[in-house]
Amino acid sequence: MSTYIVNPVKVRMEESAKGSIYKSIIAMGLRSRQINDQIRVQITERLADVIVDTDEAEGPNADQIAISKEFDLLPKPTFLAMKEMVSGQIHLRTDASSTAE
Repeated sequence: MSTYIVNPVKVRMEESAKGSIYKSIIAMGLRSRQINDQIRVQITERLADVIVDTDEAEGPNADQIAISKEFDLLPKPTFLAMKEMVSGQIHLRTDASSTAE
């Protein structure tokens, strides 16, 4: 388990002590979607800045490939959300709906 950013067993143990594991999983899922959307916006903005030359449109663009590889190296949004949950950066509301802040 040392290869993971967050140990899933620890997350389960900590969240069961704090409250509903189901609510925690929902909150982490919502937060991972937010992180994924933020990453998607960033990569779209960066790729929009790359000028595509119409003469070289047949082959791959080196700038686009470099930007894509840079974003491929980022940790997965799910693991980032789990890390935020463990560090206390995600707060659950106690009413009927859960949210990630």
